[in-house]
Amino acid sequence: MNFLADESVDRPIVERLRQDGHTVVYVSDLDPGISNGEVFGIANRANSILLTADKDFGELVFHQSLVTHGVLLIRMAGLSSMRKAEIVASTIKDHSSELLGAFTVITPGAVRIRRRFV
Repeated sequence: MNFLADESVDRPIVERLRQDGHTVVYVSDLDPGISNGEVFGIANRANSILLTADKDFGELVFHQSLVTHGVLLIRMAGLSSMRKAEIVASTIKDHSSELLGAFTVITPGAVRIRRRFV
C-alpha cells in the first residue's frame, strides 16, 4: 500500500511499514513544516493513505469535506514508538481491504473504521 506519513508519526512506524513492503513517504524527510493542506495535496496526488497522529486532519476531512484516499489516525499516547509500530503494522495487515477511502482511528484497544470517501 502507499502511505504518506505526516510529521506527527513516529519514525519507527514509518520504518516498520517500509520493512513490511509498503511505500511510505515521510513528510519529515520530504518537506518539514508544510501545512496540513499541503500534506493532503501530496497524499492525494500520490494516491496515498495519510498516516497521522494529528487530530486536526479529522477537522479537514469531516468539517471542510476535503477528499482523501484515506486517513489513518494514530491515537496511542503513552506507548513506546516500537509498540505503536507493531500495532499500526498489525492493523494495516488485518484491515488492508477496508482502509482505502476510510477514516480509521487506531487506539491501543480498538480500531474504528469509518467509510466516508469512496
